[in-house]
Amino acid sequence: MEAILYVSHGSRIAAARYEAARFIEQCKAAIDIPIQELCFVELAEPDIVTGVDRCVAQGATRIIVVPLLLLSAGHAKHDIPAALELAKQRHPSLEIVCGTPFGVHEAMIDIIIDRIGEHPTPLDNESMILLIGRGSSDPDTKRDITAIARLLKEKTNVPHVDICFLAATHPTLDEGLEQANASIYRHVFVVPYLLFTGVLMKTIERKLEALPVSHQQWHLCSYLGYHPRLVTLIQDQVLSLSLAKKGA
Repeated sequence: MEAILYVSHGSRIAAARYEAARFIEQCKAAIDIPIQELCFVELAEPDIVTGVDRCVAQGATRIIVVPLLLLSAGHAKHDIPAALELAKQRHPSLEIVCGTPFGVHEAMIDIIIDRIGEHPTPLDNESMILLIGRGSSDPDTKRDITAIARLLKEKTNVPHVDICFLAATHPTLDEGLEQANASIYRHVFVVPYLLFTGVLMKTIERKLEALPVSHQQWHLCSYLGYHPRLVTLIQDQVLSLSLAKKGA
């Protein structure tokens, strides 16, 4: 029997865990696979090995692992595979196939545009976008955020899209805010490239509140969240990995 194991990043913030669980309910309603469970890489329970155990306890013989991660970095490349290897040792006859993070995809650009569009102020030729990534020591993270920024600029025709990161790489959040503050653009749309609420959103909010008064208007957009477009991406990924697709 086939199962899906969704792997979220995890958070100590209860609201973030609730957002992930609520999103999984949307996925369950959209995907016709009998066993579907949620687990977390860190900071929350159940962990990945426990998630696999729960699927097996319900009769799963094959598990499709869906990382609920924006980009491919340490969690996708190391932490998830290591945990799945431990799970495989516990269940030697179990077949496990693992999908990929959402990555650089047109749907992700559309989600950003949707979040910007929720703001009452429209983009114009005096606007720039500051895209804020979580950050990672993995160089692929900066490469992918840079690619997303380029596609976003092309799709919106906004004069300028800049990037910065909350940790582990440059430009930092402070550097990104400083560069935007020194720019010629009247409107700065700040887009947190984050999947869920939590400490990092609070950090961005505090930094913006501390900015000196200037000629600019700063517009903080919502983090990406578990947008309905992600359900479609997951449906496509599951279809490509499912037994039905394999046997077609």
